[in-house]
This record gives sequence, C-alpha cells and structure tokens, in this order.
Amino acid sequence: MRTQWFQTAMIAVVATGCGVLSANAQTITLPPAHGKFDYQIGGNYNPQGNVKIVVRDRTVAPVKDKYNICYVNAFQTQPKLKKWWTTKHPDLLVKKNGEYVTDPKWTDEYILDVSTVVKQKKLMDIIGPWIDQCAADGFKAIEPDNLDSWDRSKGVLSPETNTKFAKLLVKRAHDAYLAIAQKNASELAPKGPNEIRFDFAIIEECEYEKECSEYTKVYGNQVYEIEYNDNNKDHNGKPVDPVRFFNAACDARGDKISILYRDRKVVRNTSPDYEYEVCD
Repeated sequence: MRTQWFQTAMIAVVATGCGVLSANAQTITLPPAHGKFDYQIGGNYNPQGNVKIVVRDRTVAPVKDKYNICYVNAFQTQPKLKKWWTTKHPDLLVKKNGEYVTDPKWTDEYILDVSTVVKQKKLMDIIGPWIDQCAADGFKAIEPDNLDSWDRSKGVLSPETNTKFAKLLVKRAHDAYLAIAQKNASELAPKGPNEIRFDFAIIEECEYEKECSEYTKVYGNQVYEIEYNDNNKDHNGKPVDPVRFFNAACDARGDKISILYRDRKVVRNTSPDYEYEVCD
C-alpha cells in the first residue's frame, strides 16, 4: 500500500505476516493479517498465549510481545470524562436546541463537534497528544472510535465533516509512526485506504449488519471483525441465538480474516459476563 504521507515509503511483508511501511530508520507496522486478536477496551487482562494482537484503552499499558492497538474515543467522549469536557471544552460538544447530544446506545457519551475547521483544530490540540502518548507507550497502531458519529449528531455532523477530521487523525498517527484503523462506517470504506489513508479496519458486527464485504474488498485480509453476544434478534425482529451470527461469519470469512466473539461491554476475563471466542 503506497501512502501519501511518505512519498518515499516502501512496502515489505515480513515473516510474521505484518506489513511494514518504511521511511529512513522509522517504520509503521501493520497488524498481523489474520492474526488472533483480543479486544480489551472494557478492562485489561493477560491475553491467551497465542493471541498476536491486543486492543487496549489509551490509558492502559500495552502487552509485552504482542501487536498492541491503542483505543482512542476520537469522535465521542468517554463516560469518565464527561464533566471534564463540559467544564473545560463545552464549545467542542455537539448541541441541538441548547442541549448536549449523546449517543442513544451509550447515553453517557457526548458527541464531539467536528463541524468546523476551527473546532477540528481545537480537538486535535487535545486528541493529538493522546495519539503521541500511545506511540510513546509502545503501541503500534490507533483505533479511533465512533467515526460514524454523524449518525447520532441530529444533523449537526455529516460524513464529510467526519472524513475531514479523520484525515487529521491519520496524519497525526502516521507522523508518530503508528498505523491507524478505520472503525466501522461502511459508507466511508471505499475511500478509507486511498483517500482518508486508513491502514486496516476494525469492524463491529458486520455479519449482523450484512456489510462485511464492504470492508474486505478494500482492506483484504487486514480486517478485524467483532461480533457481539447480545444480538438476539434478526433484522425482522425474530428471536435468534446470537452465536448464529458469529458462526456464519466464521463460515464465510474465518479462513481469511480475524473474527472475534465478545460480550458487548468487553469486560475483563474475571467477570461472569466475560465471553471470548474465535473461529476454529
């Protein structure tokens, strides 16, 4: 994959199956294609020995000898930081009719306002250092969550505003020699690798949403799919066993990409709600 931020970049595939983008002595390493991964954004724990890729929150240390991806909620606020945002940066939160707009599914998360160039710059003054810290801590990539926040912004945001902000995130990650993932938003997949310059994709419940091919046709085998254990109805409202979607995903793509089955809150492995399966 030739990328714009390094005109002299060279691509190589190493023995581990990772792609390496090289410029001078610095490298951007892609996650192992079809590597077993663990999604730990709800709480960290020791992954299984054969896990190659671990996603953790930016506030948590990476795992030694694994490919670590740093989770950054780049388009919404984290629940624990709600008061910080409303006190310090209320102008950077989406409002409609004088009220803060929240994610309907995660009502303790406000939507970040990326609607103007000025606000995007102010947000990068906050989020940019988070990305830099991920690099300093030893992560190899960034997962910027809620790319599709325009869907929940009550018309304040659009795919175009979010695309512009995504490009700023990509540049900051690449400047720090980090790979960066497209997170969901199938509408943007066609422009993800070449225009926005995402390096790979982390996708939630694309089997359930019937949109996995939108990602695999542009990212190939560097798609990392998560299906959740609470999808107990199909799109017609008919009750189904949620593992059905995971099994269907494994049958369709399990020999080509990494697919994970997890509990919705991705809790620690000590919790009774913990669930973790990968394709055989």
